[in-house]
Amino acid sequence: MAILDIRDLSVNFRIPNQLQDVEAVRTISFKLEAGKTTALVGESGSGKSVTALSVLQLLPYPTAYHPSGEIVFEKQNIRKMSKAKLREVRGNKISMIFQEPMTALNPLHTIEKQIAEPLFLHKKISEIEARKRVLELLDMVGLSMLKDRLKAYPHELSGGQRQRVMIAMALANEPDILIADEPTTALDVTVQLQILELLENLQKKLGMAILLITHDLNVVKKMADHVCVMRRGEIVEQASTKELFTNPKHKYTKALISAEPKGSPKPPKSNAPTIIKCENMKVYFPIRAGLLRRTVDYVRAVDNIDLELKEGQTLGVVGESGSGKTTLGFAILKLLKASGTIKFENKDISFLNSKELRPLRAKMQLVFQDPYGALSPRMSVRQIIEEGLKIHQKDLNSSKRDEMVVDILKEVGLEPETRFRYPHEFSGGQRQRIAIARAMILKPKLVILDEPTSALDVSVQAQIIGLLRELQAKHNLSYIFISHDLRVVRAMSHNVLVMQRGKTVEYGSAEQIFSAPKTDYTKELINAAFFAGDDIKFKEVVAK
Repeated sequence: MAILDIRDLSVNFRIPNQLQDVEAVRTISFKLEAGKTTALVGESGSGKSVTALSVLQLLPYPTAYHPSGEIVFEKQNIRKMSKAKLREVRGNKISMIFQEPMTALNPLHTIEKQIAEPLFLHKKISEIEARKRVLELLDMVGLSMLKDRLKAYPHELSGGQRQRVMIAMALANEPDILIADEPTTALDVTVQLQILELLENLQKKLGMAILLITHDLNVVKKMADHVCVMRRGEIVEQASTKELFTNPKHKYTKALISAEPKGSPKPPKSNAPTIIKCENMKVYFPIRAGLLRRTVDYVRAVDNIDLELKEGQTLGVVGESGSGKTTLGFAILKLLKASGTIKFENKDISFLNSKELRPLRAKMQLVFQDPYGALSPRMSVRQIIEEGLKIHQKDLNSSKRDEMVVDILKEVGLEPETRFRYPHEFSGGQRQRIAIARAMILKPKLVILDEPTSALDVSVQAQIIGLLRELQAKHNLSYIFISHDLRVVRAMSHNVLVMQRGKTVEYGSAEQIFSAPKTDYTKELINAAFFAGDDIKFKEVVAK
């Protein structure tokens, strides 16, 4: 029986100073069955998230409006519900896991307060009961290690931990429908499997329907009963999961299924000089307790890491969420206090202060995990990209800066006219290209890429990987590529560093790591990434 029935739904957006409105979704129809999972898949900007937000009426009305369509839940059209009735439904009967946890979570509230909020709103329970339920939910989503850190804030957690906090919030009231908008994008492969199994188990237990939005077709294969393929606001094909993957009919569906990171990077020159070398890198965060807040222990986020990267080479850094990957990247760029030796172009920068480091900043750039959070919403694309030029190349006039912005936009595959627009007007893949352009315009030697493809669908992932390879070959760039997606890491990296709990588990060439890993932990990561849902395991592949 259909618990949610979407009929001929359309979504338009009014754009100031433009005669024609943007048609984001065009007369789509599909049903969501109780206890079943329907997946919406398609390229970034195809209308998947807009459709999901429409269900809970969370679009920016009246800028957004519905020219047509009904959203029927419990025999009522959600579009015609009163605000009071909508409040009863949101977070109680229909919950949502948002795509970008860093922007969805309140930076001023602790994780305990945020997970407990839907309990207070809908269940009217006491603080003691809420605390007990919060601890249960943290256990449920694999965050038992945070039971002693309930007063932590979102910025103190890793990307994967923040995503699991979002999932805990959504499941707090055991909803009838769970809308999961890219629920596993920020998670490493092993935790991704745990979360998917968790959602499956809860679905069976509660009879919960799931509307799954994802770019990861492996997740769709594992989770979905029915699949709707969206392109440019329309559903071009829908069928059962088995039928869609075995006999896709639309050429776009076929292209999505065949899209996967392929190939390997161009090898660096044999005599390439060393760009960055780190020895005994450590980043410890103090744990304080007691009335006087004395330090009683340390969180060893990065614990005695050594690495070396040559010009034109890519080092992939992989490991579970919270293993210290991003912390290591920030420490290398001297954005976090760390001990150990860091040599950049054979110069020891370990003890340089911020003023002494400033001339080197142009050569050491960072592309963040979440482009939407990293790009200022109040600045145009031109202002965002040229900001570094104003700091590091002050002799350039406005005309020359604009010329350089146009050139770099073309290089990353964006139209020059887009420089006058703002980040919210772009899809996730386009925002990531803007973030890459901002880093590349300064012609750096080293670029640290922190999960640059995690929020992108498979076809756009392939495009971004191709772009990064082209830029590396053209400018002889060195990359430190941080990712939980081992398929992408294999396509990008010359060497791989595997981290667990701040330590090096394994370090070697990409070929050796992926074909003959030495540790059980690395084998587990590879199993989860490449053989999830299959009967085959890594050891069986090696045996063959």
